[in-house]
Amino acid sequence: MTKAEGAPTTQQNQRSRTTVVTFLGAVVRPLGDWMPIAGAVDLLAEVGLDAPSVRTAVHRLKRNGWLTSQTRDGIRGYGLTPTAVTTLAAGDEVIWHARKPADLADGWCIVHFGVPESLRAKRHQLRAHLSHLGFGNVGTALWIAPARMREAAERAVSELGLESYAAIFVGGYQGTQDLTGLVYNSWDLAAIDQSYRDFIAAYGDRATRLEKDTPSGQDAFATYLGLVSQWRKLPFRDPGLPHEVLAPDWSAPAATALFERLVAVLEKPALAHASAHWPSGASKTSVSVVEGRA
Repeated sequence: MTKAEGAPTTQQNQRSRTTVVTFLGAVVRPLGDWMPIAGAVDLLAEVGLDAPSVRTAVHRLKRNGWLTSQTRDGIRGYGLTPTAVTTLAAGDEVIWHARKPADLADGWCIVHFGVPESLRAKRHQLRAHLSHLGFGNVGTALWIAPARMREAAERAVSELGLESYAAIFVGGYQGTQDLTGLVYNSWDLAAIDQSYRDFIAAYGDRATRLEKDTPSGQDAFATYLGLVSQWRKLPFRDPGLPHEVLAPDWSAPAATALFERLVAVLEKPALAHASAHWPSGASKTSVSVVEGRA
């Protein structure tokens, strides 16, 4: 079958996997780290994923060590592995508690490396890893982040076995160049800020309407999963820089407050709807997690 005849594209497969991962973190974890496969397929159909796409994404996550087959109360399903739970929990710290601004007085972590051409692949991996951690690129092989990222940088270097080629420093900025200008040149903060503004534009008016007329059932679930899917990418891009070096109209605080308002309205009815697809007892789990998250 050709793509023109309906075979899923790479982009569709990526969307399916991303949505399923969001579902695992926002729904499956609160409902006990396990999901019934039939119930998951039905729920994800409500947000536009067909059964083959869901099953393909689940199969790949199982192959990658995130899911393991488990039957509960005679119902076939999948449980989250320790690897998945650990990874999702780390992500939750960023998604649900957006990275707080660093303290400028703590200084900066600087990573400099000179990796030989024979280790080019690892050099690219280190760059990608540092970028994912929220480091900005000051210059050739020179990366910067708030000082609190020192341990993360050390782990990144160690995991790639590049200790002999990298140097890590922590200290205050003593240069003459304007620090705000320096950080805006080191990160694409304009793009990050615009992402927050786009989120506010997409959900600002909806938040007021939802607070007045809270949806239930499928509407609450679909809106909630879409909300988390759109939000979850934003805090990971934000390096959490000290507020002193950011523009006065930096939009992250307003976007975070909006997200928290929406979660307060949508999370409980969304999980209540999802729990109806689980064996008895999941609804109690959902309520306790919602109350505890605040």
